Amino acid sequence: MRFAAIADIHGNHAALKAVLDDIAALGIRDVVNLGDCLSGPLEAAQTADLLLLLDPEAVATVRGNHDRYLLETLHTEMGSWESDAYGQLAPRHLQWLSRLQPSLVFRDDVFACHATPASDEVYWLERVSPEGHVHLRLLDEIEAMAAGIEQTLILCGHSHVPRAVQLSDGRLIVNPGSVGCPAYEDDHPVFHKVENGHAMASYAVLDRSDGAWAVQFRNLPYDHMAMSRLAASRGRSDWALALASGRV
Repeated sequence: MRFAAIADIHGNHAALKAVLDDIAALGIRDVVNLGDCLSGPLEAAQTADLLLLLDPEAVATVRGNHDRYLLETLHTEMGSWESDAYGQLAPRHLQWLSRLQPSLVFRDDVFACHATPASDEVYWLERVSPEGHVHLRLLDEIEAMAAGIEQTLILCGHSHVPRAVQLSDGRLIVNPGSVGCPAYEDDHPVFHKVENGHAMASYAVLDRSDGAWAVQFRNLPYDHMAMSRLAASRGRSDWALALASGRV
């Protein structure tokens, strides 16, 4: 079994196109998309149109917290990431988001959610210290959130950090990183920064043979400066810096 995992596109059409082209070049058909597809100041409608063109038999998508915000928050009360995207979206895009579920089981062997099984707003593999430092979460905390999941491979996104964690019973949890947003600042649970230190589009290839999963993290160059300039033209200097450098 071989497939690709993508997450946290955040309206970056150019990055998504690069990733999908790379997946196709590898001869991979199946894709699991871990959500947060459209929110951000970039190209939400183009990104949505590209996602809607994908074969639903081959591509499984879960709903992320920012996808949920686009559906549940009044336009006048949306945060900047949602308000930047909402005006670009047509009813068909929102209808597609409304059909997404918070978790799914892919091909009977893979459990997928955006953040954790219980919440779309909590980092599964990382914790944030009171001082705002982002660390690998303790193994017992990670395992507690995986209780009851029978699949040997578990996928999550949300933190934008590519990471694989092996549980004590052999199960593997993988975050493929972010397709379209390599760095950001957040105030939840306290102010912190996530910085991958590069401007490439990230995703992962998962391959199971002889009962064991192998993970290949892939970082792809694309025209990130075009996206950085677009963010700057829309008054989003924070996004412009993140897209240009992978830092904030």
